[in-house]
Order: sequence, then structure tokens, then C-alpha cells
Amino acid sequence: MSQAFSPSPLFERVERARRRKHKFRDPQITLAHGSGGRAMHELIEGLFLEYLRNPLLETLEDQAVFEIDQRVSAVNGNGHTRARMAFTTDSYVVDPIFFPGGDIGKLAINGTVNDLAVSGARPLYLSAGFILEEGFPIDDLKKILASMRDAAAEAGVAVVTGDTKVVQKGSADKLFINTAGVGIIETAVRTSASSAKAGDKVILSGTIGDHGTTIMIARGELELETDIESDTAPLNFLVQEMIDEASALQSLDGIHCLRDPTRGGVATTLNEIAFGSEVCIEIEEDLIPVREAARGACEILGLDPLYVANEGKLIAVVGAGIADRLVARIKQNHYGQEACIIGEVKAEPAGIVAMRTGFGGTRIVDMLVGEQLPRIC
Repeated sequence: MSQAFSPSPLFERVERARRRKHKFRDPQITLAHGSGGRAMHELIEGLFLEYLRNPLLETLEDQAVFEIDQRVSAVNGNGHTRARMAFTTDSYVVDPIFFPGGDIGKLAINGTVNDLAVSGARPLYLSAGFILEEGFPIDDLKKILASMRDAAAEAGVAVVTGDTKVVQKGSADKLFINTAGVGIIETAVRTSASSAKAGDKVILSGTIGDHGTTIMIARGELELETDIESDTAPLNFLVQEMIDEASALQSLDGIHCLRDPTRGGVATTLNEIAFGSEVCIEIEEDLIPVREAARGACEILGLDPLYVANEGKLIAVVGAGIADRLVARIKQNHYGQEACIIGEVKAEPAGIVAMRTGFGGTRIVDMLVGEQLPRIC
């Protein structure tokens, strides 16, 4: 990565196009609006944000971070202090609901925990709302609830409230789950997609594309025999170890961005960071870990693993001075054993993700356009 990157006129045109304000013109909702890619961003920024705009929502992070007044007890002295909290919500419609490595219940718990964790929060409490189709087997529901119980126990959280609705047969597809979660931020860490700085390093916690590939195979879309499984996992303890390491190095402010690259994959997440921070993120193709089974499945379908969903990986953009130490710490965690640095942040061209290919060239890695695989999570 020592070779200087010179933006071409094509890069500059893409940069100008990306900076245009999103305007929602589509006459109806399509599957692409749920992909996590460009269409979904246009829906959120051009429609939802237009009607529901407020300072917390405008950040468009995976969670809202806010402060609340906290009364200090008489034992410690009368008065108030401020507590930083994180709040998130998500919905799960994955098909099939059971797949190698997990099910819709495990996915719902881990996904909510991870959206809290990447804000630097310690996840505490979750809610779960169930939309059940008439005729759904009770034995399947028991399996999913057991999976949620076990996933919550592993992550150290509790499901403390919920709701259940049943709709007529044909009005839903088996089972949908909505979750919400709340956590507390106990350190001075402040992560945001708008905080990346030139000179930062980009860390990936492990192989990409495992979850999306697993779902494709589980649907019978590929006649492959493979032992690949979804990577769905809770990342809150891995994030806490990163924070502990940075704190020990007295560089807590060196953790700039944390994201879990789910829908739209690593490529879309990096684009969100590059655009939000007005920087260029340059990655190395040969440094990005991909399992051979995932790579083979993507080649058969003409997909790029960079755009395939993950459910147990994170991207961290951190100061160069602490990057190696953080990678070493992540590798000690069961869910980060294949962590590595995959790129770095440059000042220009702002809002662009570029990848140096294995052939020595450079190409733009744009945000996902369209829908590669609906109902992935």
C-alpha cells in the first residue's frame, strides 16, 4: 500500500455524483429497497428522514446514542450526572428460518446485540416481537425460542419484554421477529461513520460472505455440498476487548468507526464510512479473507463476496498507531481469530472506496445497487 493513489477523472465524477442529495422518486417499494445498498439508502434518506427528521436520527447510525440524567444517591451526594445510552431496533425475515449455524431467533439476538456493541455500548436488555403465521408448528417455535435463550445467555443480555401477533395463513411467511435493544456506554469511546481520518487503518475481524453464502445454499439455489455455516455471533465482548486494549494504550480516542457489515456486505459499509467521513478508503484485494466455499458459491452466481451479508464480523477504522495491537487483541477472541488489516484511509478522493486488485490495478468499489439476495436476515 506504499504506492500513491492518484484519482482519475472517473473517480472524480463518481465522487460528485455521490454527493448529490438523495431524492426518492420510485413509485412503489421493491425488494431492492431492503438490500442495504443504494436503493435502501435513498428510501431512508429521501423519504423516512424527510418525514421523521431529528438530530438523533440524522446521524443514520445503526443505533441512536443519547444522554440521560441520572440522579446521584444521597450516599454519594445529592445531584445529577449524565449517562450515555444506546438504543437500536431491527426486524428479521430471513428465509429459510433454520439454516446451518443458526436460525432466525439466534440471528435476531446477535444482530441486535451487535448494533449496540459497535457504538461502544454494553448491551443490557432486549425486546422481541413475533408475527406468526396461522399454522406455524409449535415445535419449530420452541426451537427458535430455545435458540434465542441460548444466544442471549452467551451475549449476557436478557429479553425483558415482547409482543405476539398471529395473522391469517398466507398473510406472512411463517415467522417474522422484531427486536429492540438498549445498552450503556461506560467509557469515553465515541464511534461514528463520520469519524474516519486520513492515515487510519481498516481492520476486518474475519472472513466475509459466510452468512449470505450459507443462506443461498440452504435455499437449494446451489447444488453444493459444503460445511460452511452462518457466522452469526455476538460481538460485544470482542468490542469490549478492543476498548480495553485501546484504553491500556491511552488511545481510546483512536477507535474512530465500528460497524458490522450485514446487508450490502463489506463494500456497502465501507462506502457509508467513506461518504460519512468525506475520505477515501483504499483496500487490498489480496488481504481480504474469504473462505473457498464462499468464494466458489459467489463465482457460480456471479456475485462479489464484498457485497454478501455477514452476521458475525466487524469493521474497525482506527488510528495507525494502535492498529496492530488491536488486531493482536482481536485474534485472542474466538470470533476474531482471522482478523487482519485490509486497507487504510486517504484524504482524497472523498467519498470513494477504491480497491487495489490482485493484478495491480485499482477499481472503484461502489455501494450495492439492486438486490442480490432478498430476505437474507
